[in-house]
Amino acid sequence: MTVRPLLHVIVVFGTLVSAGVRPSEAADQPQSLKAACEKGTATACNTLGLLYMKGEGVKQDDVRAAALFRKACDTGDVSGCANLGVMYAEGIGVPQDDGQATAFSRRACDGASMKGCYNLGVMYAEGTGGQQDDVQAAEFYRQACEGGNAKGCYNLGVMYAEGIGVSQDDGQAAAFSRKACESGSMKGCYNLGVMYAEGVGATQDDVQAANFYRKACDGGNAKGCYNLGVMYAEGTGVQQDNFQAADFYRKACDGGSVRGCANLGVMYAHGTGIKQDDIRAANLYRKACDAGDAKGCINLGVVYQVGRGVKQDDAEALKYYGKACDLREPKGCSHYAKLKTGRR
Repeated sequence: MTVRPLLHVIVVFGTLVSAGVRPSEAADQPQSLKAACEKGTATACNTLGLLYMKGEGVKQDDVRAAALFRKACDTGDVSGCANLGVMYAEGIGVPQDDGQATAFSRRACDGASMKGCYNLGVMYAEGTGGQQDDVQAAEFYRQACEGGNAKGCYNLGVMYAEGIGVSQDDGQAAAFSRKACESGSMKGCYNLGVMYAEGVGATQDDVQAANFYRKACDGGNAKGCYNLGVMYAEGTGVQQDNFQAADFYRKACDGGSVRGCANLGVMYAHGTGIKQDDIRAANLYRKACDAGDAKGCINLGVVYQVGRGVKQDDAEALKYYGKACDLREPKGCSHYAKLKTGRR
């Protein structure tokens, strides 16, 4: 089965790139940027600050970066204001200060920096730098979204889905998830896939669900890869294809999806869509279990109990059944009790 939509992002993201110049390109011209900054070109100060943060073409120096962002902000570059807000929020190059982070983010937002508006939304959602206020958070996410910020669209979509700071509205949730997806948010694409799969906020359509999971997966979203793997395994929204299922489970596993690792292990164990390999199956179960997947722990316990891909070892089997039980998987508790008492 597919997993539920993700929660909204509540992390202040990194600094902005100065308008028209990429830091990687600017790294070859720090001297010219210094000269331009000293003459009052605000965007040059901001770009130079980014170089000092990353240590590209200059010696890495967060304090110097913060000073340059301040100069950029004071001379009219709102990207510098947004970047300085992030520095204060995270305590990089300046003492950590949520009040200053809010002030500079607001200054950036007022100057039409959508990153500043988005970060203000995060601060209101978390109650950092001021009183927690979901209604205000939603308004700043909306402002960021309308200005093209994909993360603002994504967060607003989740707030509509959950009725946080706005009236619950699945149709609006789907609309903002779509806008997020179209603006490059792979989490937005994933959530839109879930909504099509479940018929929430959109007409139920497994083909559309598969399409959005594919887009999310192609953009690096592991849960999108996992769900698409499930759809290929079951023939839902796509033609049933075990080879494709295994391929998407592998992508999911490589991207950090523990369910992807566990399911790929099952396919190796049974030789479904892939060459049968008990050792690989055991390794994948271990990877899933170590990351907290109860079913991976159960499967690993089974292979130790029967000695497939590993040396038979009841003590190890009990260990992994017990871990599954600790993760609140009833089958783990049942397997543990049966092995411990010698029952079948």
